Amino acid sequence: MIRPSTFSVVAFDPDLPAWGVAVASKFPAVGAVVPWAIAGVGAVATQALANTTYGPHGLELLSQGKSALEVVDLLVGPDELREQRQVGVVDADGGSATFTGEACFDWAGGTCSEGVAIQGNILVGPSVIEEMYRAYHDSGGAFPQRLLEALRAGDAAGGDRRGRQSAALLIVRPGGGYGGLNDRWLDYRVDDHEEPLPQLARLLKLHELYFGESPEYDRLAIVESTARALQQMMTRLGYFSGEIDGEYDDETRGALRSFIGNENFEDRTDIEKGTIDRPVFDFLVERFLE
Repeated sequence: MIRPSTFSVVAFDPDLPAWGVAVASKFPAVGAVVPWAIAGVGAVATQALANTTYGPHGLELLSQGKSALEVVDLLVGPDELREQRQVGVVDADGGSATFTGEACFDWAGGTCSEGVAIQGNILVGPSVIEEMYRAYHDSGGAFPQRLLEALRAGDAAGGDRRGRQSAALLIVRPGGGYGGLNDRWLDYRVDDHEEPLPQLARLLKLHELYFGESPEYDRLAIVESTARALQQMMTRLGYFSGEIDGEYDDETRGALRSFIGNENFEDRTDIEKGTIDRPVFDFLVERFLE
């Protein structure tokens, strides 16, 4: 059986709160195998000769109030192939545990501390895990970015000694999903690519662009040069046939409603107030004018 040569970080952010798994591998569609998480319960990464029952079973045990360490013991204890398994767990409170079986292919190992478990197999050496741990704690920034930086650091340290193929990022938080109707805040996968981590970073950037929210000071009034630029875009794309004069009139407003709806930026544009979030405006300019 093929073994996903993999490095992953499983972590908890108490401030959000959120639980996440970031993983990269020389294996196709690693996101379909390794990461499992439920908000308010915890997160699990199962890899090496991955036992995918570790995901749902581990989350069930966590939901019963078991600690991360207890869950790892309960998962690997009865497993006859445990020495070929690798698993990392964080629980609802940030307790963590990691396990690497003695028969996992070298180099294999992991480390954990409060709120984070990092593990990998078929790596160039222990420096991969060490650099991931350092980057996760030192990179700062938002929780998704810290998980991504941990993967980047592991990759820069040599990562999977067989190469690169896929990567994934799964983060859950209460009400974090689309419309607040589930907990799946971010769920992005690069299933087969020569450079999966830059692609994963691009997807995270797009997520922030579509679903982020700018503070009041970073919202542009659609007047003068801003309105003129939008009119130019909409004229080029066939939404607008009026005069390009920088006026936010009824014709411009109607065209913008169609344009923004087609580009899926309704949540970052207030048509009635006549404002648009600066990152979205900059993105549109780069895409349609430059």
